[in-house]
Parts: sequence; structure tokens; C-alpha cells
Amino acid sequence: MSLRCGALAGVLLLSGKAWAGPAVDHHMHVHSPAILDILPAYCASPMRKSPCDPRFTAPLTVDDALKAMDEAGIRKGWLMSTAYLAESPLAESRPDATLVLRKANDFTVGLARRRPDRLAAFVSVNPTAPDALAEIARWRGDPAVTGLKLHLTNSGVDLRDPEQATKLAAVFRAAAVNRWTIMIHMRTAAADYGARDVGVFLDQVLPAAGDTPVVIAHAAGWGGIDAVTLDALSAFADALGRDPRFGRHLRFDLAQVFTEKTTAEDRTAMAQLIRRIGPDHFVAGSDWPFSGDLKRYYAKAYGGADLSPTEWAVILAAQP
Repeated sequence: MSLRCGALAGVLLLSGKAWAGPAVDHHMHVHSPAILDILPAYCASPMRKSPCDPRFTAPLTVDDALKAMDEAGIRKGWLMSTAYLAESPLAESRPDATLVLRKANDFTVGLARRRPDRLAAFVSVNPTAPDALAEIARWRGDPAVTGLKLHLTNSGVDLRDPEQATKLAAVFRAAAVNRWTIMIHMRTAAADYGARDVGVFLDQVLPAAGDTPVVIAHAAGWGGIDAVTLDALSAFADALGRDPRFGRHLRFDLAQVFTEKTTAEDRTAMAQLIRRIGPDHFVAGSDWPFSGDLKRYYAKAYGGADLSPTEWAVILAAQP
């Protein structure tokens, strides 16, 4: 995969210096009506370990997303379907789960069809669900679909389970047949998630993607920086150091990685790993609407002394 660097857009001010926002936000969400309908039951589920963030449940629209992009000078957004929530084991199973999944993906693709100049649609599935491969096949050949979004935590995937790893690899293979970019929230619910899971992913799952671009969301975590995220990303850095071929089609997004809660120590540790892997292997993302105001988010999260202005410019301009 060649790295295409586009023009930087939207000048932001950070610490008295001019910083450019990204031309593309690689990680955004707009819930479909079908998903908004099931969110109350999902969020109330006793199987969830924490309450839903109010920003997650807010009935925001694509117009809200486009307005936020306009104000931040962002030309295009990668719009991730949240259809996978219909089949999440974190809530009671639904007899209409497949129908909700399809409606949610239809909605996201429909938005990209109406605004192909601004939005790129990523359909989503639970990779271990019985209907995952059929849903991917349903969209084969549709030019309005850019990629596939997978969320291992919400889908209850255990990378250490050989059967589940095999199913995930099959989904990667199907996405590659469709010539889709794959965006994967790879962190699982395992308390000791880290290098062991990265090893399974690199050995058993990533090869199924072939030359398809793969983006690991949240720098291999789930937002923020903690010990297991750093352990996982360090394992990727070690693997790329041993065999750079792993990195030919592999990128990481920085959506919600640097937040107001990030300590100086964690920020430095993350910056060191970004340098080890190479800033050109990282892309900008916000996880909107979790980010709030996009202009403010990029001004506060993307910049600072841990990486040089040149390194930040590479990240902000990078596209898989």
C-alpha cells in the first residue's frame, strides 16, 4: 500500500503556533434510526460494565457531522456504521438482529451515496455472527462502500479462541475480496489484552487481508492510553522492526488516543512508539461525536512537544 499525502486543511492555533487540521477524519459515527431504537435496551443491559456515554446516545444527524467537519476545515469523513451493535453479546439477543443490522448498514451507505464528496461509508458486522459473511457479500461491488468496520469489544470477540480467530480471518478475507479497507477496533475485553493478542492477530488474521489496507483503531486500544494499549502497540512496533513487511498495508488511527486525561508520561510513551513505528503509519481520527467540537478536538489533541511539527504534519496528512 502506498501512502498518499493530501493537502492539509483548516489551520488551527495551538500554543501560539499554526497547526493544520486533517483533510480527512478517518473515524466518525452517525447512528442510524434502527440503532437509535435499540440503544435504550443496549445501554440498560446488565451485561455492560459501564453506562453509555451521553455523546454515544445523542440522536445526532449527518447534518451535525457535516457542520462539525465544515467548522474544522475537514473535507471528508470516514463514516463507520454501528450496525454491529445489533448483534452485540453485551445485550440480550434480538430476534430481529439481522434486520436491524441491514437497516443500519443501508443507512450509512445511503449517506455516502448522497454525499460521496464528503463521506466514505464503512459497513459493519459482528465477525463471529452467522450472518457476517452474507452481509459482506450483500455489498460486494457497490461503489458507495469504502470499507468494513469491526469492533471486537462490542462483538465479544476473543482473539485467543482459535475458532473465533478463524472466523475473524474469514471476514478479513471476504473484505479483501470486496477490495475494502478494514477498520478494526482490535482491543478485546480481556483484562490482560496486549502482546499475546497482537501475536494472534499478526499470525492468524492479518494475512487474510492480503494487500487490503487495514487500520487499527485507537492505536490498538479503545481510546485513551493505558498500560495494555502501550503493550499492544509496543508488540506491533517489535513485529514491524523484525519484519517491515507487516507494515506495508497496516496503519493505526489516533482517534481519542490523546485526551484531557492523558498524563505527560503516557503521552511521551505513546509518542516514542509512534516514532518507532513511523508517523507515516498513523492517521488522524476523532471518533466523532465522542470528540465533541472537531476544531477544538484537533487543536488540543494533535500537537504538543512530544512529536515535532513535522511529525504531526505527516500524521495529519496521511491517508491509508
